[in-house]
Amino acid sequence: MNTETTLARIKGGLIVSVQADDNEPLGKPEILAALAQAAELGGACAIRACYPKNIVAIWNAVRLPVIGIYKKKYPNSEVFIGATLADNLEVAETGCEILAFDATNRKRPNNEKLENIIRFLKEKTNVLLMADISTFDEGERACDLGFDLISTTLSGYTSYTKTESEYKPDFALLQKLVEKIDNRIPVIAEGRIWNPEDARRLLELGAYAVVVGSAITRPTLVTQRFLQEIRKKN
Repeated sequence: MNTETTLARIKGGLIVSVQADDNEPLGKPEILAALAQAAELGGACAIRACYPKNIVAIWNAVRLPVIGIYKKKYPNSEVFIGATLADNLEVAETGCEILAFDATNRKRPNNEKLENIIRFLKEKTNVLLMADISTFDEGERACDLGFDLISTTLSGYTSYTKTESEYKPDFALLQKLVEKIDNRIPVIAEGRIWNPEDARRLLELGAYAVVVGSAITRPTLVTQRFLQEIRKKN
């Protein structure tokens, strides 16, 4: 895999997150692959996808770089995106160009250490590693540990970053990451991006690329948001 080529393909672009749980109407590999194709036709520069079977289906359906993740809840740990080495290895074996996983300071299942997971993946695979972080300190540490990209994915979703701004991205975090470490590592904007204007602003602030998921590919959540507003008016 050519790292420079992959990074060049996503620079300044829109990455579309195409995800659904198995129990959701859209939670079938062939449907998710079709959604990814639709995003590609719309101009997406890459796709973010979850679970090996879905990642493989999407990777085979589009001509875009794919960011793979594995979500799994474990007892006694809040970490659920790529929580363990085993989960991340499954994703790395799908052929995806980028592997994203939790790089917060929270305790991982089985007391696994983030630095050990990174070291093993760097030694045994050639996939690019993206750190999903929630604070500036976590982003800085991820950079020091050897991640290839950083994403603000988890800002607002950890117990110490929860916010009432459910539909607003963390502009301040993105801006600080860009100002302090953008010269070392690409910084991706992700999380609570619900309109094109916010996506544009994040790019203007220096985001390497933006990831949008629910606002594009989760019709159930979009419907719920419309209803929330309608009920406020009534």
